[in-house]
Amino acid sequence: MKNPIENLNKIFDSRIRLGIMSALMVNDAVSFNELKELLDITDGNLASHLKTLEESGFVKFQKGFIGRKTNTTYSITKNGEKEFKLHLEALTKMIGSVK
Repeated sequence: MKNPIENLNKIFDSRIRLGIMSALMVNDAVSFNELKELLDITDGNLASHLKTLEESGFVKFQKGFIGRKTNTTYSITKNGEKEFKLHLEALTKMIGSVK
């Protein structure tokens, strides 16, 4: 039997990236400002974590406008959803085995 720790994804070790992925799993899209408020972090901190997730192919973004202001929204990719579910299943198995 495969050790559940093997399915943990290092990308999701960060509590910020865990929060981003969790928010995107239950919403079609979330704006940059909504994520920033939800996670209570700075623009630069959020941007660097989003960049890591984008480069891994787990999230995608779309730029648009609300009036004259730019609005960037983020959503999870199919691969991101699959990998995050594997990560959560591995965590659940690990927790379950520590009884």
